[in-house]
Amino acid sequence: MRLISSLGSGGVIYLTPMVFHREAFSAVSVTQGMALAALAGTLARLISGLLLDRGRSCGLPLLLAAGLAFGADAVLLASHGFPGYLLGQLLLGLAVGLYWPAVELAVPLSCAPQPSARAFALVRSADALGVTCGAVLGALLAALGWIRGVYVADMVCVLAMVALLLHRPLPHQPTGPSGEAPPPPWRQWLPALVPLLLITLLATAMQALMQSALPLDLVRGGLERGALPESGSALLIGVQLGLLLLLQWPVGQALARRPVGTGLGLSLLSYALGSTLLAISALSPRGALLILAAQLPLALGSAAFLPIATETLVRLSPARQGGLAMAVFSQCFAITALLGPLLAGVLLDGQRHGAGLWLGMAALCLAGLALLPRLARAG
Repeated sequence: MRLISSLGSGGVIYLTPMVFHREAFSAVSVTQGMALAALAGTLARLISGLLLDRGRSCGLPLLLAAGLAFGADAVLLASHGFPGYLLGQLLLGLAVGLYWPAVELAVPLSCAPQPSARAFALVRSADALGVTCGAVLGALLAALGWIRGVYVADMVCVLAMVALLLHRPLPHQPTGPSGEAPPPPWRQWLPALVPLLLITLLATAMQALMQSALPLDLVRGGLERGALPESGSALLIGVQLGLLLLLQWPVGQALARRPVGTGLGLSLLSYALGSTLLAISALSPRGALLILAAQLPLALGSAAFLPIATETLVRLSPARQGGLAMAVFSQCFAITALLGPLLAGVLLDGQRHGAGLWLGMAALCLAGLALLPRLARAG
C-alpha cells in the first residue's frame, strides 16, 4: 500500500512547484500554497491520532485521506489560477495529515513478533521506491510536455490503494481491557520527546525544502549557475530519490542494530554536507555538478533519519497512546512544511539565489547534534 501511495505522490510532491512555475507563479505564491497545505495538515494529524487511540482501524483515516487526495488531484489538474491552486493544496494537506499517523502506527501493529526497527526500514524502502518511480515518471511526463499528468497518475494510484485497503484491512490499536488503569497523561511522557521533536524539525525542514525550494532553485539558477530546464531539474531530483532507494534498506538495517543517536547524528551531518554543497553551487558556472554531488549526502541523511526517528518515537511513547504520539511527531512535518517553504520563497525572491538558505540549514543541522545526548533513554 505504501509503495502504491508513494508512487502516485512522488511526482505530485516534487513537480507541483514546476507545474505552477510554468503558470508564471512567483516563488512566494508557490510556497504559500504549500504552507496552506501544511497548516491544514496540522489539524488533520490530530484528528487521525485521536481516531486511532479510540480503537479505530488504521484503514479509516487512510480511506478518508484517499478521497481528499483524489479531489486534490482533480482540482490541481484543472487549475491555472491561484485560487484553484490554493484549494488543491488545501485538500492535499488534509489528505497528508490524515494519512501519516495512521500509516506509521500500522507498522508496529502489523510486524509482531518481528522488531519494529527492521519493519520501519522495510516500509521506508517501499516509500523510497514509490517516490523515486513517481518522480521519474513525472520527469518523463515533463519531457513529453505533459507535466500535469502527474495528477492523473496519482488518481490512479489512489484508487488502487483504496482497493487494496478494502481487500486487506489494516489493524487497529488495542484499547486495553475494561477496568485497566488509563494511560498516563501526555504531560508525563511528552517532555521526553522534545529532543527528538527538535531534531525532527531540522530533518523535516530539509525534506520540505527538497520538495519546494530545490525545484525552484534549479529552474531559476544561482549567482553564477545557470537555470536548468524543467525536465533536467526533475531528473536531477530523481537522482537523489534513486540514491535514497538504494541506501534506505541497507542503511536502515545497519542502523537498526545501533543506538538511535548514531542514525540521527549521521542524518544531521549528511544534511549539513549536502546543504553546504547546494550553497556553493550557486557560486559556480558548473554548479549543476555540485548539485549532483550533493544528492548523495542528502539521500543518506533521509535514509538514516526516516526509520530511526520513528523507531525512537515508538520506544519513548506509551503503547496505548501511539496514535497521539504519532500525531505529535508528524506535526513536525506539518510545521516545517508550513514555515520552510514560506521562508524559502521570501529568500529566493529576495536574494534571487538559494545560497543563504542552504548555508543557514547547514548551520542549524550542525547545531542539532547537541541534542543527541538527551536521547539516551531510547537506547
